[in-house]
Amino acid sequence: MVFKIINFMPESLKKLINLISFLPWIWEKSATKLAFFLLNSNKNYLENLSNSLLNLKESISKCEICNCLIDKNKNICEICSSSNRNKNIICVVEEYLDMISIENSKVFDWVYHILGWAISPMNWIFIWDLNFESLFKKVSNSQENIELIMATNPNIEWEATVAYIIWEIEKRWLKKFIKLTRLSRWLSSGYIEYADNITLINSIKERKEI
Repeated sequence: MVFKIINFMPESLKKLINLISFLPWIWEKSATKLAFFLLNSNKNYLENLSNSLLNLKESISKCEICNCLIDKNKNICEICSSSNRNKNIICVVEEYLDMISIENSKVFDWVYHILGWAISPMNWIFIWDLNFESLFKKVSNSQENIELIMATNPNIEWEATVAYIIWEIEKRWLKKFIKLTRLSRWLSSGYIEYADNITLINSIKERKEI
């Protein structure tokens, strides 16, 4: 969103405010304050910030197993490579931030699978855009029974996503090896990312079998 900025403001400053305003949850006053903070910041800080932004995409990769964000020089994340994790419970989440929210509870010792989003044709996100195949491959290659926890947000997109996962599991004759569960439906915020720790933990512990 581009804001109406005072005409006599320097062009470079107006451009910076407009760029900042494209960030989510940033309004006109916040964008302006952040721009002036940067204007008055130490040059070394600005250089470090600039380099971090420029190198952000090039320095980050994804775990080959769960699609978690990792440093470019690694192939597998710390969770998937840990011998202390229960590989027979896979918590399926939409985004990396959902995984972080659950991990911050410091209660659960399972592994994760990040789909990358939810099925949403209205937003031009289709089945082939998400990390389904790696999930089904992971399950089919397992030598033991697996619990798949659908740690999903309560919306139409996730209902469609869960329905597709169930359909594929049944179609691939994997149902007898898999226990499918989902969170109890009382997340106060409605979304995993914004839930407080106690509510999230209880919602997971009281998960129901599908």
